[in-house]
Amino acid sequence: MEQKKLIINPQLLDVTLSRLCHQLLENHDRFEDTVLLGLQPRGIFLANRIRRKLEQILSKEIPLGYLDTTFHRDDFRRRTAPLKANTTYVPFLIEDKKVILIDDVLYTGRTIRAALDAMITFGRPRTVELLVLINRKYTRHLPIEPDYIGKAVNTLDSQRVLVEWQEQGAEDSVWLTTKQDR
Repeated sequence: MEQKKLIINPQLLDVTLSRLCHQLLENHDRFEDTVLLGLQPRGIFLANRIRRKLEQILSKEIPLGYLDTTFHRDDFRRRTAPLKANTTYVPFLIEDKKVILIDDVLYTGRTIRAALDAMITFGRPRTVELLVLINRKYTRHLPIEPDYIGKAVNTLDSQRVLVEWQEQGAEDSVWLTTKQDR
């Protein structure tokens, strides 16, 4: 049996995304030489939403790519079943660009480490920042911290954060789930 606790409802999610966009605008004037990279598979939904909101505010197109980290993961060869790669779509060079990596949940930091490795394939960025919707505190394996946080959540290893998006056929929401032993 699994317990679910709602931590972000649709209205709060919209407010949170608007706040994140305004924080980005404070640090990236008009988004000159700045690109967004959504991490596959779930970070792309957040990246698309952030991009849409920024484009509405700025009335200009913001470069967006999708980055898959599968073959850069430190556990790639340790798994019993092969990992299935997602699409990488980066239609621009990131050489000397300001890059904002976007993911839905920051947990151990290992996916972000893999993303940094995968990103170098497309050039050497001027700077890299990290935006996450949920920062799971006290669970990091690597010294990686986000620059932009939607919500920080204290979690146990036995808990899971579930982000649901309209684009996936669910109502926009974020849940904290806990498996109950019976």
